[in-house]
Amino acid sequence: MNLAWKEIKKNKARFLILGSIVFLVSLLTFIISGLANGLSQDNAALIKDLPKGQFYMNEDSDQTYNLSRIDASTEDEVLKKHHDAVAFSIQMGFLNDQDKKQRSVAFVTSTNSKLFTNVKRGEVVLDNSMKDKGIKIGDTLTNNQYRGKLIVKGFVDQKKFSHAPVAYINTDDYTEIYRAKEMQVVFVPGDDSPQKIAGLQSFSNKDFLNTIPSFNAEQMSLNMIIWFLVIISGLLFAIFFYMMNVQKIGLYGILKAIGIKTSKLFKMMWTQMVFITVIALVLSIAFSQVFNVIAPKGMPFSLTFETTVILSIVFLIIGFTGATLSGIQIKKVEPLQAIQQGEV
Repeated sequence: MNLAWKEIKKNKARFLILGSIVFLVSLLTFIISGLANGLSQDNAALIKDLPKGQFYMNEDSDQTYNLSRIDASTEDEVLKKHHDAVAFSIQMGFLNDQDKKQRSVAFVTSTNSKLFTNVKRGEVVLDNSMKDKGIKIGDTLTNNQYRGKLIVKGFVDQKKFSHAPVAYINTDDYTEIYRAKEMQVVFVPGDDSPQKIAGLQSFSNKDFLNTIPSFNAEQMSLNMIIWFLVIISGLLFAIFFYMMNVQKIGLYGILKAIGIKTSKLFKMMWTQMVFITVIALVLSIAFSQVFNVIAPKGMPFSLTFETTVILSIVFLIIGFTGATLSGIQIKKVEPLQAIQQGEV
């Protein structure tokens, strides 16, 4: 510990440069991770908030929810067998507010269930984000395919689908707008093992999310960037400590000659790595939370505690691996040969 601390104080500039780079890389990783989580919620909060279970769509739907049509008899059979199951449909559309402005929404209707908001005919319940657009409880909204008017009866928190606020409407109103009586999806909560239902294909929560257009591509792109940055941080540690070790071959030779074990030299290097990484991570986490506060209101940003802890552990593991690989040469140092090379 003393050796590690003395070397850090002696080479402040070098360790400060490494720490600054690790800080910037980890900060960028946390911010992109927060954006990935935020976009994920903005794209599919409606589905992600559901408990674990199985989604069932028509086999002929080509794994596309808006092409799925579930036969009424099949739907009734599943709902009778599973009392907590629910059938629902989702379609993108729009509502005209009282100023005749079109507002994009994701219309959602379902059978009676505590998993979805149920509304009466002629009513609509909207995502909270619609408040920012001036819509209030009691407002009357219209749709070009709907003869009547929809009265806003309330708002729900964080219900988005395909980056659009959700609009819960009655099944009869949905049928009038889209001329479709059949539901698109049946969801059976708590059913870990998919059941064979004639004419239906089962999907886990994760698999169903991947059927949403753009969700998989969007998340894959951002996650690739995140892991690329994590790998870069590991390479930085490996290169930095390798260069440091090359310059200290003679010093290691002398230390080994006076009886210091190789394991102690490794511990010195690991201590330096942990010291730099922890400080860099603490600062990057603090700055990422500041970014969360000052970010524009409309920016989808969500950096959870769980994600922060996982990424921090990954950074420490990657840093440890990079530093250890670079230190293999320490084990190979022969005291006499190293001292003869000089470089003390």
